[in-house]
Amino acid sequence: MSAQHHGLHSKLTLGGLLVTLGIIYGDIGTSPLYVMKAIIGLHTINADIVLGGISCIFWTLTLQTTIKYVLITLSADNHGEGGIFALYALVKRTKVKWLIIPAIIGGSALLADGIITPPISVSSAVEGIRSFYPDINTVPIVIGILFALFYIQQFGTKLVGKFFAPMMLLWFGMLGVLGVLQIMDHPDVFRAINPYYAYHLLTIHPEGFYVLGFVFLCTTGAEALYSDMGHCGRKNIRISWIFVKTTLVLNYFGQAAYLIQHEGQTLMELGDGKNGNPFYLIMADWFQPAGIVIATIAAVIASQALISGSFTLINEAMRLNFWPKVKIKYPTELKGQLYIPSINWLLLAGCIMVVLHFEESSNMEAAYGLAIVLCMIMTTMLLNYYMIMKRVSWYFITPIILIYVVIEFSFLIANLKKFTHGGYVTLFIACALIGVMATWFKAKKISKMYTKIVKIADYKKVLAELSVDLSIPKYATHLVYMTNANRVDEIEEKVMFSILQKRPKRADIYWFVHVNILSEPYKTEYKVTEIVKDDLFRIDFNLGFREPTKINLMFKEVLRDMVKKGEVDVTSRYESLSKNNIIGDFKFVLSEKFLSNDSDMRWDEKIIMNTYFMIKKLSLSEEKAFGLDSSSVKIEKFPLVLHPPEKMCLTRIQ
Repeated sequence: MSAQHHGLHSKLTLGGLLVTLGIIYGDIGTSPLYVMKAIIGLHTINADIVLGGISCIFWTLTLQTTIKYVLITLSADNHGEGGIFALYALVKRTKVKWLIIPAIIGGSALLADGIITPPISVSSAVEGIRSFYPDINTVPIVIGILFALFYIQQFGTKLVGKFFAPMMLLWFGMLGVLGVLQIMDHPDVFRAINPYYAYHLLTIHPEGFYVLGFVFLCTTGAEALYSDMGHCGRKNIRISWIFVKTTLVLNYFGQAAYLIQHEGQTLMELGDGKNGNPFYLIMADWFQPAGIVIATIAAVIASQALISGSFTLINEAMRLNFWPKVKIKYPTELKGQLYIPSINWLLLAGCIMVVLHFEESSNMEAAYGLAIVLCMIMTTMLLNYYMIMKRVSWYFITPIILIYVVIEFSFLIANLKKFTHGGYVTLFIACALIGVMATWFKAKKISKMYTKIVKIADYKKVLAELSVDLSIPKYATHLVYMTNANRVDEIEEKVMFSILQKRPKRADIYWFVHVNILSEPYKTEYKVTEIVKDDLFRIDFNLGFREPTKINLMFKEVLRDMVKKGEVDVTSRYESLSKNNIIGDFKFVLSEKFLSNDSDMRWDEKIIMNTYFMIKKLSLSEEKAFGLDSSSVKIEKFPLVLHPPEKMCLTRIQ
């Protein structure tokens, strides 16, 4: 981990706190726009439901967001990085193989809910315009805002980021002030802090338990908060959360105070048939236009946080072999900042489809939260193993995990009611993502199983002789092979087949390059091993799972270092070029597998491998994934033979 990153995570600064406001709290911070509106729905306002709902919100923010995520889960950082994949990279060391299942399900569910978060936040904010133009169609406005938001991703968010922090400070300040103004008229609302009101609603009221499905919306951003830890640092998140939670609670209680004073009416009646959203109803008429603008900007910022989180998630998934290689761009100099074009446009397409399908934010509320609760349950599972790994006492682990299993399964059961109301949309997307991740991981495993590894020692002599055999035309001065073999003394059989048999390739120096992705985010180390004096070298790159794999640039840097230390002579061996100190040519050879017709596969292997090769066609080519210059790359195709057929019994006849 770089010193700069270490400083970020150990320091508590005013600047850090401001940046945290701008990046981390988008999703949780914009929840007052729709939570109370979803709880009341089309029903008449009932004081028991309002007080019970607000009590549930207070205790959900306390138990779920504050204790589980801000206090416990943020401690499970992987060198300062958070998120379900960073947590999986940590617990992977326990060698419990099935933990990959919660990691894949959780990551997919988080991405799937990322498709509904921008539409619901932006729609809820924009629908405030109906206070002035009751018949306006907000769908084109919402789609326009979303398109602009996704379009600017390619330029990086450095410029916009400076605008985020003061804007979110203004937003949270507005939430607090609006809440306080209402509470002053009805301070009695604070009695809802007593958990009895939540218990009363959940157990006595006939529909009370299912209110949890809407209450859950107040904590949906907790998982994204954990994913974004790498951008701001644990201390900054924990301290700024005190301010954020205070303003959220004040706003929720303010909305409740207003609603209790209008018991027996419906939200539509309160909004004169226009915009029946308690968030806007608690504003003074003169302030509403400014409130709508501030809310819309806050909703856009909330969406931005989730888009950045999705890029980070996919980048980590690629490194963990859960996702096909896709193009990654680094639009700014900021370490954690990346842009994945394919994911950006896929997310936009998903968001537009959600807006067109649901049209109203009230319809989206009915679908929202079902996938994210699955993600939270999966995080709890991984957290359990993390605490075991850290040797936390069982009498501390057991009650904590039990409490959260009960809370989260209650949320899951309450959210299951949303399945028919649109929850199937996010679950369908999550299942598709789980399918891609599981197939890719399993296919990589199968492919590795059928890759034959040989000892380099058996080929040292022939390689040394081939290097000086003038009867074979020279293929390249430096011949470089990418290898997946983990041990320095081993290599794939296909590499040796390529050098010795698939048109013998004479070179002055052979290089084997191996990239090892570490379970920590930021590290760039390499190790050089000389296998045959002046003839064969192996370079091992140890890269953090957040580091870009730019092999071309890294390889050149290693060579410069080796030349400086006199370990290798990279000058061309051609006489005319050598005396003029011209550097020799480099040729990279990459092998591309295809499924052999000779494979005798089981039905499940057939489905996995055929799907894998189909997805592979859509993904990034090997040379682009390794950041190689295509002019110096040779791609060789090799058959992947699974379960080769037994020896065929042929009879020779005269």
